[in-house]
Amino acid sequence: MNVEAVNELIENNPRLAPAREKLQEMHPGRYCVHQSWGFGFIKDYRPAENRLILDFADKKDHSMDPAFCINTMEVLPEKHLLARQQTEPKIIEDMIAKKPVDLVIEALTVYPNHAATGQELENLFRSLLGEARFKRWWASVKKTLAQDPRIHAPAKKTECYFIREEPVEVHQEILDRFRQTQSAKRKIGLAEELVKDSSFDEKSQEDYAEVLASLTTTVRDSNQLSLTERLHGAWIRDDLAKIIDATGDSEAKADTDADKVPLEPSPASLISDTHNLNSIADDLSVGSQKRFLQLVKDTHVADWREIIFDLLKESKGKFTTESINFLLENDCQKELIATLSRWLTEQNLRAPVLYWIVKNRKSKKFESFLKDLVGPRLLNAIFFAIDYEALQTAGTRKIPLAEILSDDPELISDLLETADNETARDLANNLILNQGFEELTKKSILARFIKKFSSVQSLLVGQAEGKDERLIVSQESYDRKKLDYETLVSKKIPEISRAIGVAREHGDLKENSEYKMAKQEQALLLAKKELLENDLGRAQISNFREAPVDQIGIGSVAGLRVASTNQRVTYTILGAWDSDPNNQILSYETPLAKSLLGKRVGEQITLSVANNEETWLVESIDRYAK
Repeated sequence: MNVEAVNELIENNPRLAPAREKLQEMHPGRYCVHQSWGFGFIKDYRPAENRLILDFADKKDHSMDPAFCINTMEVLPEKHLLARQQTEPKIIEDMIAKKPVDLVIEALTVYPNHAATGQELENLFRSLLGEARFKRWWASVKKTLAQDPRIHAPAKKTECYFIREEPVEVHQEILDRFRQTQSAKRKIGLAEELVKDSSFDEKSQEDYAEVLASLTTTVRDSNQLSLTERLHGAWIRDDLAKIIDATGDSEAKADTDADKVPLEPSPASLISDTHNLNSIADDLSVGSQKRFLQLVKDTHVADWREIIFDLLKESKGKFTTESINFLLENDCQKELIATLSRWLTEQNLRAPVLYWIVKNRKSKKFESFLKDLVGPRLLNAIFFAIDYEALQTAGTRKIPLAEILSDDPELISDLLETADNETARDLANNLILNQGFEELTKKSILARFIKKFSSVQSLLVGQAEGKDERLIVSQESYDRKKLDYETLVSKKIPEISRAIGVAREHGDLKENSEYKMAKQEQALLLAKKELLENDLGRAQISNFREAPVDQIGIGSVAGLRVASTNQRVTYTILGAWDSDPNNQILSYETPLAKSLLGKRVGEQITLSVANNEETWLVESIDRYAK
C-alpha cells in the first residue's frame, strides 16, 4: 500500500492511525506470515475495494481487509530468511548446507538488537527447513554456535542468542560463566567444556589452574552433588589437571611431579563401596559408561568380573550393551555365555538383557554365542518379564520387549524353532493370559504361533473355558492383586473418566489429541480391570501347609545339587503370583518349577544349560510353611 492509499484508509477509519507504519509495509511484492494461513506473498492491493490480494500455500488470490491484517499478519523484512528463500533459493540452500553459523548470524540481524530467543530461532528454521529436516540440523548447529566467537550462545533457554560487538574466545566466555556460577553441577559442566576446548595454551594456564582449584573444592565439599555427579566431577577435575600438566617447562614439571599430592576424592575411592555401583550406573551419561567399567576393573582387581556381571544383571538401556561389549573385550566370552544361560535357567534374566539378546541374535558380532539362548525357554522368560512390567506400569507407557515381539516378524519363529507342540501350546497360553499386550497385538502374535504350530488354533476356541482353571495363590499375593484391582476401580478409572470429560470440552473430537489419549488409556485400564477380575475369580488361596514332604509340590522348598559343579541350589515353589527370582522363589507355573514338581529325594532332573545337558540331584524337600 502506498502513502496515498494508507492516508485514505486512515481518513476513513481514524482508529487505524497508530498502525500507519504497519499498513505502509503491506505493499505488493512483500512476503508475510499470517497467524492462520502461514507464509504468504502480497500480490496486489485494490484501492476501490480496499482489499489486499495474497497468495498462500493452500490458497491463491485470497482477498483480505488490511485492517484485519494489522494484528494477525507480520510483513517480513526483505532480508528475512523466509523472504530470501523465495528470492535467493540457491544462496540460502548453500548456507543451510555449508555455512549454518553464517545463516544464524543473518537471521539475527533482522531482530531488534540482533538478539532472539532459542524458541524464536527454532520457529524460524523449522519453517525454513521443514519439520523432517530441522531437528537434526538444529541439534548439530547448536553445538557449532557454542564454539563460535561471533555469537553468544545462551546457557539457559530463557536467554537470548545475540551477535557480539566484539568476538570473544570460547574458553574466555566459559571462564566468565564459571566464575559467575554458584551451582556445583554447572561448574562441572563448564569445566568439561574447557577440557573439550582446543584453544588451551600456556597463556591460559593460570586461568585453568584457577578453575582446577575451584573444581577440586567443589567435588570434595559440595553437598549439591549426587554420587554419580561427584564421580563425573572427579573425572573432569583429573582431565583438567592433565591438560595443565601437559604444558609449561618440562624440567620444572619433572621436579614437582614427585611431590604431587593426589586429588581427593579419587574416582577409585568413590566406587570403593560396591553397594553403590548400580545407582551410579543408572545415572551415568552414555559417554561415561565405558570409563566407569574400566574404573571398576582397575579398582576392584580381584573380583571385577563378578561385579560387572552383577551390574549387567541390573543394567538398563545403553549400559547393557556397554557392559556386554566390555566383558567381550576383556576375554570373558565363555563366562558371559555360561552366566546368561544360568540366568535363563534360574529365570533371572531381566527385561533389558532379554531385549538385548533378541535385538542382537542375528548380528555378526554376537550371533555365535547367542544362538544357544534363542529358544522356547527365552520366549517364556520374555513373557514373564512383559507381564511383570505391565503390572508395575501405570498408564500407557510402552513396554519395549512387547513392542519388539510384535514388530519383529521373524522373532516368534526363531524362538519356537526347537519347540514341540506341547511347549508351543503352553507358551501360546502364557501369551493369552499376559497383561502386557493389547488384544489386537496378541492375535497378531498368536497368528505366528499358529503358522508354525496349527494345534495352537484350538486354544483360541477353548480360551473361554480355560478361564475357569483355578490358580493357587498365597494370601499375600492375593491381597496385592486385590489392592491393584480396588485402586483401579476406585481411583484410576474414575480419574480417566473425568479426564475424558475435561478433554471433550476442548472442542472437535477428531482433532482433540488429549481426548484420544485419554480414551486409549481408558481402554487399557478397562482391559486391565477385566483381566484382574478374571484372575481374582480363579484364585484359590493357600497357606501351603499341606505341601507334600515325600515329593516336590506347591509349597515345597527343594534342595538341589548340580552334578557337574557340586554347587548347591535351593528353590521354593509357591503360588502363581509369588515369583521372586532374586530370592529363588518360583511360581509353580514356570517351566523350571514344572520340571521339579513330583520329583523325590535322590531323583535326578536333566536340564539344558548353554546347549549342554546338565544333571541336578534332589537332596532335600521341606515345607515352606515350616
